[in-house]
Amino acid sequence: MAFPGRLSLYSRKICNMLPKSKINFLLILAMLACARGGISQTTSSAAPGEEAFRFSLSIDEINLTFHVAGAHGLPVNDLKLSELKLLDNGKPPRMILAFHALQDSPIRAGILMDTSESMAKNLEGDRAVALKYAQTVFRQQDDQAFVMAFGYISTGTQTWTGDPSALSAGVRSVIEGRENPLGGTALFDAVFQACHSEFGAIHYASSGNFILLFSDGEDNASHGDVRLAVHACQQTNTAIYVFRAEPVLSFSSGPKNLMELASETGGRVFHDDDSEAEIEKDLRIIEADLRNQYLLVYKPVELKHDGSFHRIELNGPDRVESIIVRSGYYAPSR
Repeated sequence: MAFPGRLSLYSRKICNMLPKSKINFLLILAMLACARGGISQTTSSAAPGEEAFRFSLSIDEINLTFHVAGAHGLPVNDLKLSELKLLDNGKPPRMILAFHALQDSPIRAGILMDTSESMAKNLEGDRAVALKYAQTVFRQQDDQAFVMAFGYISTGTQTWTGDPSALSAGVRSVIEGRENPLGGTALFDAVFQACHSEFGAIHYASSGNFILLFSDGEDNASHGDVRLAVHACQQTNTAIYVFRAEPVLSFSSGPKNLMELASETGGRVFHDDDSEAEIEKDLRIIEADLRNQYLLVYKPVELKHDGSFHRIELNGPDRVESIIVRSGYYAPSR
């Protein structure tokens, strides 16, 4: 079952005939079309159980979600705005527009599984982790999720569902090599598609959103770059949590790619671990991060529409051990 807007094999072949710079330019135009004049999303096919909505946010306002933990990693749910120190490119915000605690939030998840040749030996273990998420963390009454397999192309094996059995079936139907008719891995394109086309079509402002990514980080076939993928996820408040496979080659750029995807979207990177107890612990960490969040909306003191990256620094009081927040955002371009 293909996701709306995915690149077909035929489309990929056409894209390969075009100069890469032109393809990147067209992808960026598609992204900016969503942001010009304000970020506005209207659902055409909302996830099951969700009504159509309209959410608007001025391009001069930053919508920031983050998780706060205290001793022993337990969530801190009584934080006050006065206890936080926020810096945007080293400067305090010009104005705080909203600050809310979001407790026990529903979760919207995208399970992305790399089926390329370099990940063949990891597929069985990745499937086991994804199934454990579906069977132990996923809440049938509240949560929604979809499954996407990717290699040279991306294929949806399960659309948005609130049924853990359907989600598990979607995970089991991921097959090694099926998305690799021409070889290669388009990781960044898959992440962009998931955030822009899937999370962009739901009410992402009212849930904890994340991608559960299984990959070694290798990318040699995407038409967009890591920045485009990160920007799409930032626009929909979608964090990337990675279960990372160690690349075969020591000089691989994979670990750097995965760290950038996670850190700049407010997620984390977990290393391969065969211990069932450790895997469940990692999944519970993800759940705690996403079900217990804060939402802070602010106006930066200076925001030029030049596409530049803005570094975010967020610090709390002494009782706070850690704050999981994205490392920054890309300013909108005119």
